[in-house]
Amino acid sequence: MSWTSVLLLCGAAYALKLAGAVGAARASGSGDDESADTRLDALVVPVIAGLIAVQTAGGDRAIVVDARLPALIVAALLIWRRAPLLVVVLAAGGIAAGLRAAGYG
Repeated sequence: MSWTSVLLLCGAAYALKLAGAVGAARASGSGDDESADTRLDALVVPVIAGLIAVQTAGGDRAIVVDARLPALIVAALLIWRRAPLLVVVLAAGGIAAGLRAAGYG
């Protein structure tokens, strides 16, 4: 891959992020702020949850169950219990590392 293509891909990634930020600002800045924020939350949360699920259990063409799945479950439970983010990250990372060290992932 050439430097030109790397720079073009970087520029495209930043342009997409900028478009998302501008779109979110316009949506939350127009009219009823609470309903616009609610619509954005209703869209963002399922998309991120779907991406996390695909990255955790998605293989080439099959579902993969390894150390990431229990770590994700622990993280979800801790988030549900409103644990601090640092605790969530350390606990999930510790679970995944421990299972991988034990040969389960």
